[in-house]
Amino acid sequence: MNSHLILIIDDEVQIRKLLTITLHSHKFQVIEAASGKEGIALVSTKVPDLVLLDLGLPDESGHVILKHLREWYTNPIIIISVQTHEEDIIQALDNGANDYLVKPFRTGELLARIRSALRKAGGEPNISVAAFTDLSIDFANRIVKKNNIVVKLTATEYALLSLLARNDGKVLTHQYLLKQIWGSSHQNESQYLRVFIAQLRKKIESDPNRPSYINTESGIGYRFTGNKTLL
Repeated sequence: MNSHLILIIDDEVQIRKLLTITLHSHKFQVIEAASGKEGIALVSTKVPDLVLLDLGLPDESGHVILKHLREWYTNPIIIISVQTHEEDIIQALDNGANDYLVKPFRTGELLARIRSALRKAGGEPNISVAAFTDLSIDFANRIVKKNNIVVKLTATEYALLSLLARNDGKVLTHQYLLKQIWGSSHQNESQYLRVFIAQLRKKIESDPNRPSYINTESGIGYRFTGNKTLL
């Protein structure tokens, strides 16, 4: 069996059964909880490597459970929910969720998100260069290359790209990006972000209208995706 233990917190029996069968078939160990209270107890006693958390629990909102877990639990938490409202997704991500999947979801996508979250949780060395398919970022020297040609970025463009790339595979909300790059006073000024994302895409994407690196999570934020090689 896979050494990774995954906890499913969901009150729907059929969903838990489907997830358990899927995860077992990919060699993960699985434990289940049908309520928030039971889930918190299992997290504290079993300390799973990753939690799949539903927001619509019978005893307590998943948002409350998420905030409670994030007071001490540092491993990945992926939300799986039928709730599609942008406010719910943003709230979950801002409260510490690593990712968010809307039911029904594709099995392949779920597994990919789980693998990505577990890789991040495993930690990466302090790298000097992250190399992607046709893009490389030299963090030590602040040099970005596309097809081995240096890309000239402004200080803000570089800071934004670096932040996104260092969180490869993770959704970063508009508010988080604005706070990190421009400060707390600019958290509601999303036009700043749209302008710089557009500029970055023109410089690093082969087709800015069909980006392969900086992907939009509609109404929520952006996700950098790339198969990274550490150098």
